[in-house]
Amino acid sequence: MGQLEGKTALVTGGTLGVGLAAAGAHVFITGWRKPELDAAVAAIGNGAVGVPGDVTQPGDLDRLYEAVQQYGRGLDVLFANAGGGSFATLEQVTEEHFDQTFNLNVRAVLFTVQRALPLLNDGASIILPASTTATTGTEAFGVYAVSKAAVRSFARTWANELKGRGIRVNAITPGPIDTPGITGLAPNQQQADQLKGFLATQVPLGRMGRPDEIADAVLFLASGQSSFITGADLYVDGGMNQI
Repeated sequence: MGQLEGKTALVTGGTLGVGLAAAGAHVFITGWRKPELDAAVAAIGNGAVGVPGDVTQPGDLDRLYEAVQQYGRGLDVLFANAGGGSFATLEQVTEEHFDQTFNLNVRAVLFTVQRALPLLNDGASIILPASTTATTGTEAFGVYAVSKAAVRSFARTWANELKGRGIRVNAITPGPIDTPGITGLAPNQQQADQLKGFLATQVPLGRMGRPDEIADAVLFLASGQSSFITGADLYVDGGMNQI
């Protein structure tokens, strides 16, 4: 039997529900781009359910949790993974840039977790997406970094607030991971390759991370193997912020 056999998990954004499904969980996933959502559901398999929607929209969140509620088993794992950002130096930051970043990375995370509270089973695990940029001072990534620092603070606060129900709340901090999101930060493929090459040189292990390595860390935080861990920030960064 898998580590999450009979459990129900929800992942917002991305395809990182693969490890959860492999461990026996019934996985719900949401995203606003249907082709990507369909591909994620197919990749996860094991009866995964995709619910189209935008986590920044309250109505879409309500529809998502209605689907989870209809399944009838509550929630044992919530990975509020949806997020994103773009480069802007201090001189370039606009109100629109600030609002878009905080709406997705902070406001949506807050209300994704808040709306899940009635469905979360006692002893559930909540996993929040932090970032190495919150501590490294990466140039032109200031607004994104601050938004991720806020997420890290949420993990500490909510771990304290939800301890009475045995609900654990932890953050996960990936280093540079080879995903389409990294490529999307560059205006063309050549610059994307240059960016990835530079990022690899910043990692002691000498390479960027793989999505499955993040999925394995998420599974650890979701499962009973991390039952005595809460309020923590798990770095999965190839030593980038540790050495």
